[in-house]
Amino acid sequence: MPFVTPTHELQLADERLAIVDLPALFGERLQRLPVVLRLLLENVIRNTGGEERSAAIDAIFAWLETGSSEAEIAFQPDRVLMHDTTSTPALVDIAAMRDALAEAGVDPTVLNPRLPVDVSVDHSLAVEAYARDDAPQLNLRHELRRNQERYRFLRWAGKVLKGVRIHPPGTGIMHTINLEQLATVVTRQQRGDTTWAVPDVMIGTDSHTPMVNGIGVLGWGVGGLEAQTVMFGMPIMLRIPDVVGVRLTGALQGGALATDLALTVTQRLRAIGVAGEFVEFFGPGVATLSAAERAVVANMAPEYGATTGFFPVDGRTLDYLAGTGRAPRDVELVRACTQRAGLWFEPAAAPRYTRTIDIDLSAVGMHIAGPRRPQDLLPVSEARRTLAALGFEPTRPDPAMPRHPVAIAAITSCTNTSDPRLLVAAGLLARNARRRGLRLPSWVKTSLSPGSPAAADYLARAGLREELAAVGFDIVGFGCATCIGNSGPLPDAIRDAMAAGRIAPVAALSGNRNFPGRVHPDLELGFLMSPPLVVAFALAGDAERDLTREPLQHDAHGRPVFLRELWPTDDEIDAHLARGTDRADYRRAFELASRNPGWHDLAAPDAPLYPWDEASNALRRPPFAAASEGSQLGHYAAWPLLVVGDDITTDHISPASAIPPDSPVADYLVDRGEDRRDLNVFASRRGNWEVMLRGAFHSKSLVNLLAPGAPVAHTLHVPSGEVLPLWEAARRYREAAEPVVLVAGERYGTGSSRDWAAKGQRLLGVRAVLAVSFERIHRSNLVGMGILPLRLPTAAHPNALKLGPGDRIEVDVAPAALAPRGRVPVRILRKDGRVEMVECTAAVETRLEVELLRKGGVIPAILHKHLAEA
Repeated sequence: MPFVTPTHELQLADERLAIVDLPALFGERLQRLPVVLRLLLENVIRNTGGEERSAAIDAIFAWLETGSSEAEIAFQPDRVLMHDTTSTPALVDIAAMRDALAEAGVDPTVLNPRLPVDVSVDHSLAVEAYARDDAPQLNLRHELRRNQERYRFLRWAGKVLKGVRIHPPGTGIMHTINLEQLATVVTRQQRGDTTWAVPDVMIGTDSHTPMVNGIGVLGWGVGGLEAQTVMFGMPIMLRIPDVVGVRLTGALQGGALATDLALTVTQRLRAIGVAGEFVEFFGPGVATLSAAERAVVANMAPEYGATTGFFPVDGRTLDYLAGTGRAPRDVELVRACTQRAGLWFEPAAAPRYTRTIDIDLSAVGMHIAGPRRPQDLLPVSEARRTLAALGFEPTRPDPAMPRHPVAIAAITSCTNTSDPRLLVAAGLLARNARRRGLRLPSWVKTSLSPGSPAAADYLARAGLREELAAVGFDIVGFGCATCIGNSGPLPDAIRDAMAAGRIAPVAALSGNRNFPGRVHPDLELGFLMSPPLVVAFALAGDAERDLTREPLQHDAHGRPVFLRELWPTDDEIDAHLARGTDRADYRRAFELASRNPGWHDLAAPDAPLYPWDEASNALRRPPFAAASEGSQLGHYAAWPLLVVGDDITTDHISPASAIPPDSPVADYLVDRGEDRRDLNVFASRRGNWEVMLRGAFHSKSLVNLLAPGAPVAHTLHVPSGEVLPLWEAARRYREAAEPVVLVAGERYGTGSSRDWAAKGQRLLGVRAVLAVSFERIHRSNLVGMGILPLRLPTAAHPNALKLGPGDRIEVDVAPAALAPRGRVPVRILRKDGRVEMVECTAAVETRLEVELLRKGGVIPAILHKHLAEA
């Protein structure tokens, strides 16, 4: 691979390193580029050569003229980050591809990732035990028991696949691990005889990968399918992105926390629409935020719709690196390299952006968001009005609890548990509530699941772990838990009152998403908020209570206890944070958790081919991992399998939460020997395509406009007129050689990066998805599975099309005619013989994506490449 001759040598105390000296190469015009484009520029200079390099450099600087570009560049990440429920299907694909190569007479061991791959086992911790000091041990025991077959498979991958490193359960959440352990910001890279200092750039198979943008690492979330192309040496072909600049001024005032800023940014950016764009923060207000606070804001990039939420490196970044135990030598490398290479943050700098918005940090107040979308920002006082507007009327009032009780109160997710300041604030509020004698209402299920095992140490040293436990917030483990839908069973009182129609319960969450059914399949409502507010709502027990005016409770003397009396001051938070902090905690706690004996005791095979078991309910060789899978492009008239509206999330398409025991999916598993009372979550079954096929679109809140009254995950099979389970209708269409498509409204595929949302549609036979707009990662995953995403004009929204039984959709896109963002003619063939023309746009961004669609997707492309090389 060609590399630019270094134009500068970086001399540190004991080493000499080569760098790409951007200021020396490009002078003053470099300063006009956003820092994210400078990082892309450095990457293409270092990893390409000849005409490709020259064209990329010219295109990046041409971007300055309009702030936009149609040009493509090759971006080469240096590492990949995954978690257990996205890595399992990706690694299952690799295991199946090894089988396909072996069956073709090719040595299967040639198929290995060419980049380092870190896998965090963080998405399978469930909150079974809570409000007790031994909850972490009990929940870890449950986790290992339920997932042992899948975990043995991961251990096989860690043994057999070169460069794959597995981080066991209990080591924390992937994005927190990335911040505290893996990210270097600048890394040393050996190329021949030369040691280079290069920016740490990466991708992750989780939409919240941009959290690491908070410390100046360029990285973003991709689907598992796109990650596979990168793993096997292909660059990401990237259209030079539009970059939205968010100018921050002022400073956060007392009572406002990083969570409030993140929710404010989410609301502001969703309002203007930044889907697929890069976001970069600039202005003097950036310098007032700690790196941990920046990471909170960066984490929610998928919620505001962006690819990145980038903060450049400055002194606050160096403070964070030193404070989490990085070696002084490595911290100095970050400073020296970013300053010399033109990547250091300057508060007064004002680069060229595609567009900008302004946020005054001093105007950010205490907020919540919900109850169904992260972008629906509310003052805390508006919870009552918002819930009342939903119009829930109980069959009769419940004698023991309010009509909107807080059923789950979870300090959860990497978003708000990776910033120690937020957990300290929650601990201080809990301490103040305990001093007033407040007790948790009996119907509230509480949990604290930090992103880092170091949290247990600094909370204990600050004297706050016991205070949190006293009001029900014992640590339940170190993983995603409630945020990803592993909230465990609801309290009996909540479940019984719901069944009787007396309540509509609400979740209070410090997470990043509150889509209906996200944290529990029976919970439709949830508010996002800071960790101390989670404690406050838990103690109130009533989501309709106006905590700005009404007391949480009354103390033993009958005196009202208000939120303002319990809220800690900034000085208190800072003093306890200083008392609790020890930079050695991070490495020590991580290494201790990595020695997890329950994990290391799991026996795993070590043969180059994985020994599949046809009786397994966790792992099955998938049928789409074959070179014979071909292109789905062409000219065809298709039945609509499903017609859906706006904001269909990947949780709707492929749920991750608990498998309902009364569902057809449960029936299938029980017929194969599983216990109906212990079916685990959908995410744990992503290695079994049979389960995931039956679980596709299994969401109570999803409305199929083709058959509005159909049961969950059912549709109308038009030729027979029968309403059938979705997978059964798809099977009939397939056996009759009848093509099917799916039609959707705006923001189709918002939410998590899960590739099974696309794989499920491929197994259902979907050849194209026609939607008014797509979320970035899901669109990429559809392409990765060979499904053509077509963008409908706004006037052809499903509500306007009014597709009915008997209507068909004719698509005409020959493989040779497909082009990025090209026009695709579509005809609506009405049942009564009328024909309507709709001009769609191929939601295909690059020439590489066109090539993948022509080959049938990522997996056939990888297999054909290795077969050709052999």
